[in-house]
Amino acid sequence: MAANSFMVPLGTPAPAFDLTAINGGSVSLEDLKDSPATLVVFLSNHCPYVRHIEKGLGALAADYGARLSIVAICSNDSVNYPDDDPTHLAEQAARAGFTFPYLLDDTQEVAKAYRAACTPDFFLYDAQLRLVYRGEFDGARPGNALPVTGESLRAAIDAVLDGRPVPEEQNPSLGCGIKWKPGNAPA
Repeated sequence: MAANSFMVPLGTPAPAFDLTAINGGSVSLEDLKDSPATLVVFLSNHCPYVRHIEKGLGALAADYGARLSIVAICSNDSVNYPDDDPTHLAEQAARAGFTFPYLLDDTQEVAKAYRAACTPDFFLYDAQLRLVYRGEFDGARPGNALPVTGESLRAAIDAVLDGRPVPEEQNPSLGCGIKWKPGNAPA
């Protein structure tokens, strides 16, 4: 079932995390703090909305390179959704050309802290790690004829990198609801 992002208030500080990466090691928010812009994106492998834009997200990462820190987080229950286990996430990363860390939120506490609702769900932070954008990648969705360009997210990233304010009118992301473990769904 499709879900929209919660549209967390702009200016909200990025919640701290320290998560295991699909290829081993760990990544924390502290590791990203020196970037002029940081993108935290909640993804999954099985969701058709993510699959629709995943190569575009890989291209976006390649285009911005070191000017933008990116981490992807999978918070889905991989026991009940095995396509979202580390092996399948690694296959997705290779397929989509992801060059950024892909992290596992097995407890789902990070998704709750960020108020992530769906996959994909994008959270862009400025150099002070304050939320400046939460919304769609672009208007492309499975089944519509719009090309995957990342134009909505790219416009926000460009504004941050250029020192301009990001417009406050933002369209929510739309995707598959996060697959919560029993008893973990936010109230």
